[in-house]
Amino acid sequence: MADAAARLLAGNLVAFPTETVYGLGADACNGQAVKRIYEVKGRPTDHPLIVHIASMDSMRDWAGDINEYAIALAREFWPGPMTLIVKRSELAADFITGGQDTVGIRVPDHALALGLLEDAQKMGIKGIAAPSANRFGQVSPTTAAAVIEELGEYLHADDLVLDGGACTVGVESTIIDCTGDIPRILRPGAISDEMIAHSTGLEVIRTYRFIDDGAGIVWINKVEDVRVSGSLENHYSPAAKVYLDQPPQSGQGFIALADIPTPDGVIRLAAPSNNEEFARMLYVALREADLQGLSEVVVMQPIGPGIAVAICDRLVRAANGR
Repeated sequence: MADAAARLLAGNLVAFPTETVYGLGADACNGQAVKRIYEVKGRPTDHPLIVHIASMDSMRDWAGDINEYAIALAREFWPGPMTLIVKRSELAADFITGGQDTVGIRVPDHALALGLLEDAQKMGIKGIAAPSANRFGQVSPTTAAAVIEELGEYLHADDLVLDGGACTVGVESTIIDCTGDIPRILRPGAISDEMIAHSTGLEVIRTYRFIDDGAGIVWINKVEDVRVSGSLENHYSPAAKVYLDQPPQSGQGFIALADIPTPDGVIRLAAPSNNEEFARMLYVALREADLQGLSEVVVMQPIGPGIAVAICDRLVRAANGR
């Protein structure tokens, strides 16, 4: 951890695991290092980054103003898969916020990530900027091997990939806008709207809705007044074309809950037993489709509240393609 933190201090990149997905990290106060994140990912420079901090005690470094309900959420769900959008402080430069007056911060729930953050903090690093460790718009990595496969050719010799095993959640953090009077979910994740409402005692604004277009449930999530990670309509996409909620045909890949049978000639990529396992297996299965050279994948979307909402959000964006 000390070596990894020293590399960050020297301006290098360190990919590290969190409970959600692997992140590609740089010293959040080093503009040149952060620029390399954008270059390695092929990410638009106006797309903001999330700052990872060691504990909620560091919130004040990055936030110019913090609502009481944001503090309540941080106390209950950090460390955890939740990002809070708050008014930025002077420390949060434009190269982190994409030129916006807000910044996203979170405390990850992974021993290796927290160890890195704590050692980096001892060296004077106030936070690690870290989007997912993949090329922009593609499937997020949930193992160190996936990071190397995706980004290995773009990394320098002094960069580092830390192997902390497979991620336990498997989809990115819930993003909550905490700049208004009540919380607003900008990206669904493992921290559900029900959990947020229970923690804060407030009504939660949902920026999404379900539409049945006759071919299955379609997930709609539109946020136009603020840019956040993973908010584009086409994102999380493998090379294979993704189809939702239709019978799979011979030669297609197939992802569905275990109680849904696999038709003859269909390549089963994942058969999770519940929605939490579905989230953990989703990105691995989509990557496996590309490794097998499949051109099409059919996914039967899970139903229900909680993590199922986040899975559907990712799948609709994946189905829109890159």
